[in-house]
Amino acid sequence: MTFSIVGRDPQSGDLGIAVQSKFLAVGAVVPWARAGVGAVATQSWANTSYGPRGLDLLASGKSADEALAALTNADDNAKQRQAGIVDAQGRSATFTGTGCYAWAGGLAGPNFAAQGNILVGEDTVKAMAETFQSEQGPLWHRLVLALAAGQRAGGDSRGQQSAALLVVRDHGGYGGFNDRLMDLRVDDHPHPIEELARLVEAYELYFMKPDPDDLLPIDRPVATELQTLLARGGDYSGPPTGQYDEATHAALERYGGRENLEERLLHDRADARIDRKVLEYLRDHIK
Repeated sequence: MTFSIVGRDPQSGDLGIAVQSKFLAVGAVVPWARAGVGAVATQSWANTSYGPRGLDLLASGKSADEALAALTNADDNAKQRQAGIVDAQGRSATFTGTGCYAWAGGLAGPNFAAQGNILVGEDTVKAMAETFQSEQGPLWHRLVLALAAGQRAGGDSRGQQSAALLVVRDHGGYGGFNDRLMDLRVDDHPHPIEELARLVEAYELYFMKPDPDDLLPIDRPVATELQTLLARGGDYSGPPTGQYDEATHAALERYGGRENLEERLLHDRADARIDRKVLEYLRDHIK
């Protein structure tokens, strides 16, 4: 009772999975990925060993097809399993056992594998594949858009409950200490895909660096607005001067630290610019 899409971005090398299911906390079961190696979705009476074992097989030099064949050939209950794999070269494979409940099946192509079981029909898998191939932007956007398209095309015949997104990149995790660029889960929700999309937007806000095109000069009007807003929030004292001075910079740093916006702040006061999204956040949260 699950549908998923495994994907790779050929430009960045990012690898990931998006999944939805009428199942509690599907993100704890289906998605597995390792930067520079590959990504695996294991579902339908999931054999969770397919995740780490599949990644080890890929790391040893096996292709996606070879790794999936090795996993299923060694599994006495393979007829009940479903899985999709994409390797670091973009080679892909999908498997649906003969014992999976209808509708069940998958599609694979360069840089993606889409699969599902207990679906309303095959249109869900087709929609995921078509959307992933036609959309632009970072991998996580394409995966979530594909998942949403699959839901619109019918989705899980039993309904919705949980969704998850896992995207890996070498040193892409918080502080660069692991490869989990995004690891977001909606464990129990009436509209899990929409909630997952909301979490992606929040993650981008809090943990992504600003787009250089979104950096605005802190001129006199912007400095005045910053001082006014930060004074309302209790981080700046004194009348607005329209100058981006040390007191204003320190107030913005205090506010950004409290709101977890550090990744979007320019911490050198000499660089008198502000991320447009930070300014919008201030406008929205300080009245």
